[in-house]
Parts: sequence; C-alpha cells; structure tokens
Amino acid sequence: MSIITTMEKTVIIGSRNPVKVQCVKNAFEKVFPGEVFSFEGVDAASNVSDQPMTDEETYRGAFNRATNAKTGRPDGQYWVGIEGGISDTDGLMEAFAWMVILSPDHISRARTATFLLPGKVAQLVRQGVELGVADDQVFGRNNSKQKDGAVGLLTHGQIDRTQYYAHAMTLALVPFINEELFR
Repeated sequence: MSIITTMEKTVIIGSRNPVKVQCVKNAFEKVFPGEVFSFEGVDAASNVSDQPMTDEETYRGAFNRATNAKTGRPDGQYWVGIEGGISDTDGLMEAFAWMVILSPDHISRARTATFLLPGKVAQLVRQGVELGVADDQVFGRNNSKQKDGAVGLLTHGQIDRTQYYAHAMTLALVPFINEELFR
C-alpha cells in the first residue's frame, strides 16, 4: 500500500486586502483543483502613487508588489501582485487592474477589463482623491475598496471586485497550466 501525499504550496499575495487575497485563492483553487495551497496576504509596497493614473504605472505597481512580496517572503512558491489603476483619456476615465504572478521559473501577467467611471467620481480622482475614497464619498459607503469596489457599486452588485479580479488572475495563470507552451 502506498500513500500519496500532496505537498502544500504557499502563495504570497502582496496585499492584506481581503478582496485581493480571496480572488487569488479563488483562481488558484479553480485552476489547480488537485493541489493544496496556503494563501497569505502580506504588506508589500507598490512603489507607485496611491492612485496609479496610467496603464504603465499600474502594471509597475503590481510587478513591484509581487517582487516585494517575494523579497519579504522568499519561502513561497508563488508571489502575486495586484494593482488597480486609472486611465484618463479624451475626458473619459476608465478603471482597471493588473495582476502579476511570479514563481521561481516564470513571470506572468494579465489585465482586467476596463469600465468607465461616472463624472463625479472622475472629478474627485482628478483632484487627487484615491478611487476607493472617491467611491465612498459619491455613493455614501465606507471602505468599499475592501468590499465590492467601484465595479460592484456601478454594476449594482452584478460583478463584485473579487469576481472582477478573479478572471484576470485566472488568465495570469495560463503559463503555469500550459508550461510546455511557455518554456
């Protein structure tokens, strides 16, 4: 009789935000159903503005969070950075987020879909207010960025922030589930 043991793999997430930790957990467990993971959110600096205002700055923030998580907790098998950002083009402000996953062998990334922000929220963000704070002010909420976020508020709960991030996180895992194609 042989005993098969599955070794637990540690995923270090460069944030303690419960939305970000949960979206990583959801994606990893869905993509790797036969594997056992532990998930830990840690404080990891983005080294960008509190509210990134370009695609490039937002990506850099996610990459920095993953890298800083790896530096602070090198004992993991995966390190994840997530950063939400804004693009303000032609008078329209869009929100989105970047996902970065590091492992000892790979780096991968994916970006969420974008959605438009209403004028009152965009105006506050242009004045230097972070998106989550602007949402709270406009919608009369408290700490929405650790709950349903702008996407949940604007879709009337049809898509919450965890779901919104989980799709992109799943896409960022593509090279890890197709290693033979990404060597």
